[in-house]
Amino acid sequence: MEKIIVTDCDGVLLNWEYAFCAWMTQHGYTEIEDGNKEYNIGKRFGITLEEAIKQVVIFNESAAMAFLPALRDARYYVKRLHEEHGYVFHCVTSMSLDPNAKKLRQMNLDKLFGPTAFPVLECLDTGADKDEALEKYRDTGYYWIEDKFSNAVAGQKVGMRPILIEHGWNMNDTIPDNMKKVVNWKELYEYIIGV
Repeated sequence: MEKIIVTDCDGVLLNWEYAFCAWMTQHGYTEIEDGNKEYNIGKRFGITLEEAIKQVVIFNESAAMAFLPALRDARYYVKRLHEEHGYVFHCVTSMSLDPNAKKLRQMNLDKLFGPTAFPVLECLDTGADKDEALEKYRDTGYYWIEDKFSNAVAGQKVGMRPILIEHGWNMNDTIPDNMKKVVNWKELYEYIIGV
């Protein structure tokens, strides 16, 4: 089998949540108490869904896309999987269809993980489901790393092996026995290489 790992980006590789919340604060928005347990940005900031979507689109098409920090220990373990074990990563992200935003995202990934780790970057529309995009991976058995449970399930339905990255908003999701949930990339790394 080819050594390919398919990943989401935000909440898996990059700490979009931290950067976005800081950006919202800079723009006069206040996060609710325990906001990290809320996936819905409108609820998280006490604004309408329309306003939330508008702010996410503006942020996702801004220069910030070149400067998001790595999530937790992702940088160290993604580089190990790539450089020591020969894995390459295909990133499928619901960020934006804007071609300049895609270039900024690729710059961010290359800067953090090296210029050869992510030869494939597929950017879907902001908030788009991933069912159709994952069809090309049908019956490959590739690992599929996600933070959104419904997207993890979409990968499972096409014969991928989903691994869910734990966050406040998915801690209470009921994970089926044939799906793995991890807290960090160290756990993910050890699971993949069989430590």
